[in-house]
Amino acid sequence: MLFMRLLTNRAQIFADVRTYWSGEATERVTGYKLEGHAAESNGIIHLLNSGAACLDACGECTDENGNAIMKKWWEVTDEDIKKMTDATVWCEAGFDNFRGGGFSSHYTTRAEMPATMIRLNLVKGLGPVLQIAEGWTVKLPDEVSDKLMERTNPTWPCTWFAPRCDGKEGSAFRTAYEVMQNWGANHGAISYGHIGADLITMCSMLRIPVCMHNVPDQDIFRPAAWNAFGMDKEGQDYRACATYGPMYKSYK
Repeated sequence: MLFMRLLTNRAQIFADVRTYWSGEATERVTGYKLEGHAAESNGIIHLLNSGAACLDACGECTDENGNAIMKKWWEVTDEDIKKMTDATVWCEAGFDNFRGGGFSSHYTTRAEMPATMIRLNLVKGLGPVLQIAEGWTVKLPDEVSDKLMERTNPTWPCTWFAPRCDGKEGSAFRTAYEVMQNWGANHGAISYGHIGADLITMCSMLRIPVCMHNVPDQDIFRPAAWNAFGMDKEGQDYRACATYGPMYKSYK
């Protein structure tokens, strides 16, 4: 999350990649038919953190054109802070997760915003590899969101996410279900905007292979030396990173 914050100068959402709701399941449970990006990805992923997430993700702040946005930290005004805190309620923490009690922040992201979800996995024998899923937050009707929230925990901050999918058989991005199925574990860091191309370039600089992404090919830049490591781009990435080694090492 730190290097995403440094890259974007915005607060980052940390969340559990909790559940997948297909279009069919959503309609069966709530009577609501998914629309827009959620329909295109044949479902939504429930990003739900146990107790806290950045309040910027509520979607109440807007730019000069009235579009929902998560602002760069120095652009956040006192009025924005009031909007975000007014959109947040502080619930008694559930004793099943927080035995010591306390409070949990709850809001629902009530806006469609471009977003990029990542996870850095540490694999024994391989090292760090990065997963990237660009997509959009999804605004559901309140009654639909509330009904789905009851299946998990209604006291936690809630964001519905639709990754950009390609519908291709065998692809990790065929639908939102395959994205969740191929995710490394049940957590992700989510940033405002589509920043996957920047992350891929940064990873090549740091010699971290990208094992899963949905960034358009025309947006990707890796060093020209990668072309000497084969014709498949992701295979190039693994071989080049292994050959050149990590940019930073720990020394005893």
